[in-house]
Amino acid sequence: MARRALKLASLTAATSGIYLYGNKFLDPNDFGIVRVGRAVATTAVIAYDYLTSLRSVPYGSEEYEFVKSQVHLRSAERLRKLCCANRGTFIKVGQHLGALDYLLPEEYTRTLKVLHSQAPQSTRQEIEQVIREDLGKEIKELFMSFEDTPLGAASLAQVHKAVLQDGRTVAVKIQHPKVQAQSSKDILLMEVLLLVVKQIFPDFEFMWLVEEAKKNLPLELDFLNEGRNAEKVAHMLKNFDFLKVPRIYWELSTRRVLLMEFMEGGQVNDKAYMEKNGINVNEISRNLGKLYSEMIFVNGFVHCDPHPGNVLVKKCPASGKAHIILLDHGLYQVLSDSFRMDYCRLWQALIKADMKRVQKYSRRLGAGDLYPLFACMLTARSWESVNRGIDRSPVSAREDVEIRSNAAAYLPQITQLLNNVPRQMLLLLKTNDLLRGIESALHTRASASSFLNMSRCCIRAVSTYQRSKSHSLYRRAQISLAEALSLWQINLYELFLWLKGSQLGNWVIALLSRMHHSTY
Repeated sequence: MARRALKLASLTAATSGIYLYGNKFLDPNDFGIVRVGRAVATTAVIAYDYLTSLRSVPYGSEEYEFVKSQVHLRSAERLRKLCCANRGTFIKVGQHLGALDYLLPEEYTRTLKVLHSQAPQSTRQEIEQVIREDLGKEIKELFMSFEDTPLGAASLAQVHKAVLQDGRTVAVKIQHPKVQAQSSKDILLMEVLLLVVKQIFPDFEFMWLVEEAKKNLPLELDFLNEGRNAEKVAHMLKNFDFLKVPRIYWELSTRRVLLMEFMEGGQVNDKAYMEKNGINVNEISRNLGKLYSEMIFVNGFVHCDPHPGNVLVKKCPASGKAHIILLDHGLYQVLSDSFRMDYCRLWQALIKADMKRVQKYSRRLGAGDLYPLFACMLTARSWESVNRGIDRSPVSAREDVEIRSNAAAYLPQITQLLNNVPRQMLLLLKTNDLLRGIESALHTRASASSFLNMSRCCIRAVSTYQRSKSHSLYRRAQISLAEALSLWQINLYELFLWLKGSQLGNWVIALLSRMHHSTY
């Protein structure tokens, strides 16, 4: 009897094993114990490496810096492998960390950046399953053609090109089927692990990352919310004729499936593509700055994931104008009026190198005594450049290296600061870093025109807010007059800069110089 029971158990186990192996919908990575075990083991190894490798090395010495860099590199690689193995939420958080160029050690950001190109792909069967469950039809019933190979795969979803039965070419964004169920558990796991790490390393302050994931992931997993964001930003920025946002086809969209107008182009950081297609790199950089200044300072509704795969450029054959195509509208930050006004006034102070107001508004935004570090984080400039005026000179290679090395040296202070500032600031810092990465790739960083556009938006935003709070017609007229005067001054200064850099300007300056010398 026992022998028969043993044979039956063996047969059941073997059959189950064959079923699990042969069933493409089941993956060892989907089992909680595997995901938890892998995350716990990786965290333990990273913590042990830091504890033991740096213990016997004199703090502050050259050897200490070298060993610390090696530990950063090993730990970042372990973290990358964990994200790739656990996928979904882990890749999303890893991508977020990889975007924080001027906030985290370079070893981490350089290693984790590759996660944008290493996101998992769902199989054809999984795609069919999601479409069948959400739209109630098979792919062949909905589409005349449907490309199996995705145009792009991200941490939460992938996009396929397809043609509807009526002939319209569309982009179909489909959520990975297991992400929804795993996300809340993954975030809880990260929270527990970060709390444990903080007990070992008291200076480790990354709970803000978990808090942001808790708040933002449910929104990013709701594709109907993404569609509404796309329509809102398209309407909000309709005055920018260079901006294109794909139209949403609501009749075939759900929380896990989003159908959009198909748009294509080169990635915004692809300088070679722009030069090949006759697109002005400086114009693209300037227009991107205009878009984000308008979103941040004027509207307080900010697209917070401008990595190159989500921002495309294309030259319109008919008009010859270069268009910016903004994709992936799942993650937006809504700024409160009080935050937006403080942020506007801080940037005005930074551009004018008004250190008293820099200190005042940095403190109001939660920076406290770390306001110099905060100013450097916002501008990605050294404290010396901030004091001199960030529009006075471009970023030098030496300054860029200094900023990156300071990110490692001041990591405890940076994490403390990130815990203290308003939650709205966190996504703005990430957005700033992504935009700087694009500017760096295009070699257009810190141009005077970008600061002038920011100044215009700050003036308009503050004036609009002040008018809305004033009940006096005379006071509103004063505000409007001051606004017009300030904008006129900026236009005059921009004209001066243009003349200074143009051939006509050089000719005028040479003529005036000759006239000056001839009078003596």
